[in-house]
Amino acid sequence: MDISSTGLRVLRQIAESGSFTAAATRLGYTQSAVSRQAASLERSAGTALFERRPDGVRLTPAGLTLLRHARTILDCLSVAERDLTGTAPRTELVRLGLFLSAGAALLPPSLARLAATDPQITVTTSEGTTPTLVRALRAGTIDLAVLTSRPPHRPLDGESPRLHLETVTDTELVVAVPSTGAFAGRTSVHLDELLDAPWIATPASAAEPLLGVWPGLPGRPHIAHQARDWLTKLHLVAGGFGVTTVPARLSPVLPPGVSLLHVEGAPPEIRRVLVARLPGRPTAAVTAVVRAVTSAA
Repeated sequence: MDISSTGLRVLRQIAESGSFTAAATRLGYTQSAVSRQAASLERSAGTALFERRPDGVRLTPAGLTLLRHARTILDCLSVAERDLTGTAPRTELVRLGLFLSAGAALLPPSLARLAATDPQITVTTSEGTTPTLVRALRAGTIDLAVLTSRPPHRPLDGESPRLHLETVTDTELVVAVPSTGAFAGRTSVHLDELLDAPWIATPASAAEPLLGVWPGLPGRPHIAHQARDWLTKLHLVAGGFGVTTVPARLSPVLPPGVSLLHVEGAPPEIRRVLVARLPGRPTAAVTAVVRAVTSAA
């Protein structure tokens, strides 16, 4: 089987991105070049590696098998390159992915704890939705992911082997509202009062659910503003331009002018924060990062 390192990098990026188009963008290739690499990989492997679906591209069982070997090969090539150029790192590197609201509340205290207990570890971070981070774990472009799940906490994907998961904490969803105006001085709000509220939400799809409108809100919500950035959403709330759903753990980093209200008239919405990694024995550095995240939470 004659497979180039370029082909393996394309395989890894398709697995992470979930489409040929997104993989081409991230690699700086044309889509046709990525398609040619994918076809060449399948010819060399003698079997289908990619499943083309309406919602994107997924790896077949054979593709996942090759991906596991690709991670090892590409990591070894990176080590060889550093050894040959004399740029071997003096620290242990851990690549950490976090879901979109985890960075503000969890990341700074986690890094502070790690700097105090394990200064030899360097952490690089990236943000993404839980589905995106799961694909990145499978592709081997991150070592750990801080993810979120909702009851009944089913497996995060249907791939095998299952990811190794550790529970960090459970947190309740609340509604962020302006501190002045109709909700001033309150600690709770009834679901019926939110039916006509202007919502600040993040554009979402079935495959990439994101916070914004209260889950299960009856009727069709009025979306006043769409924003992906949490700072933008919260400052819009502070300015009195709408309300949005947030995890309660964001309370320490709220800007002035924002209050958090518990929602009555509906079951509590609980989300579980997890740390996920590929199965197998973790390195000491990965274990230290998990410990720091858990302690910070």
